[in-house]
This record gives sequence, C-alpha cells and structure tokens, in this order.
Amino acid sequence: MRVSRLYTSAVLNTGKSIELDEDNAHYVRTVLRLKKDAEIILFNGSGGEYLCKIIEVSRRAVVIDINEWDDRSVESTLTVHLGLGISRGDRMDFSVQKVVELGVNVITPLITERCQVQFKGEKKSQRWIHWQKIVQHAAEQSGRTQLPDLLEIDTLNTWVAQQHGLKVFLDPYAERCLADLDSPQQVTLLVGPEGGFADAEREVAKAAGFIPVRMGARILRTETAALAALSAVQMLWGDFGNGHTPK
Repeated sequence: MRVSRLYTSAVLNTGKSIELDEDNAHYVRTVLRLKKDAEIILFNGSGGEYLCKIIEVSRRAVVIDINEWDDRSVESTLTVHLGLGISRGDRMDFSVQKVVELGVNVITPLITERCQVQFKGEKKSQRWIHWQKIVQHAAEQSGRTQLPDLLEIDTLNTWVAQQHGLKVFLDPYAERCLADLDSPQQVTLLVGPEGGFADAEREVAKAAGFIPVRMGARILRTETAALAALSAVQMLWGDFGNGHTPK
C-alpha cells in the first residue's frame, strides 16, 4: 500500500512530534482522510524523508510522531536552472508542475516583451505563492526529497546577465541542437512565453553567452518546449539514460 507523502516547512527530527500547520492538517483530514495510527511520509525539502505515524486527528489538531529517517534521493547528477517566460493561466501552472517532476533544481519566472500576464498590486506575490504550492505538490507526487528553488519573478534582461554553466535558449530558427554541445554538470535553460522571444531579446541572450538551440523542426508551444528541453537534457547529460535507482 502506497504511503502518502507530505511536504512541510517544519524542522523534522527523529523521536519528536509535530503539529501540522493548518493547510496540511486540512489536507490530511479532508483530502487524504487519514486516521490515527496511519503512516505518512514527511519531508522538508532539504534532503531525505521521515516515516511517521499520525497520533492525533481532530478538528483542533493533526499531530505526527516522527519515527524513522530515510536518506533517500532521486536527484539527477545534472543541475538545471530554468528561466521560464511567464505564460497565461494553466499553461504556466502546467509547466511549473512538470519541470519539477522532470528534475529541475531552480526555476525563475521571467517577464519578457511578449508576456501577456499583467502584474498589478499584489498579483505578483500572489502568483508566486500559487506557483510555490505547485512546486511543493509536484515534489510530493514525484518522490523528490529536495525542493526545487522558485526564485522571485525577474526580467529577462536582468536574469540572463547573472547565469552560469552551459547557457542555452530555445530558438526554433537556431542551427544547433542540444546534442551538438559538450556535456556539462550544470545547464541553464531559457524558454520563452507564448509568441517566443522578440529579436532584441535573442540578441541580449546571445550577448550574455546563451547558445540558441532548436528542438527539432517543429515550433513548440511554450509548455511543450519546457518539458521537451528538460527531458532532452536529462537524457543527454542527466539521469534518464543511466538506469538510476533511487537510494
């Protein structure tokens, strides 16, 4: 029987008990409908996970006994930082969810010239919180014990100047593909929004050392491009092709 996994920001130590925060307690009570003595796995994103037992489920509190530490990892040997042009609504949510499943380490949502999302008032912080929850849930589902970093929303021009490692951006008109590049330990991917990059943005990226690459002969939607690129780099240089078994 599969044991449910839950991310928590709390400090976790074997032999201790913790009371879940309101959101997690609601999820355990109402969604998972777990009862006293049920097992659950907790992780806080810093690596490894804990096999736990529920000792109280009530309207007042959900209390967990932390029993056993498991130093397991499903992380790729390849470090991937994704600069993701912000797309509208469900497309952005879908992209964030799936790139976490595919092993991304860092995500920076980027405002680009053709970005169709407007951030007024508190909307920017609200969207970031929404995406952070998607990151957490995707890590729970995919078995990850390290939580990818979701950085603050940035502009493309500022972001490209700060990046390191092998730097590539997806361009359907590029002459090179990922397989033409040397194997890195760290790769920074830049993926545009709906409508792709403006010509000036391509030049800014190239001036910052980003290499334009194409993903086949077809033009991909932004949410498809991000997934295809993550899958390709994991196959070429990460853990998709090495028969990796989780520790």
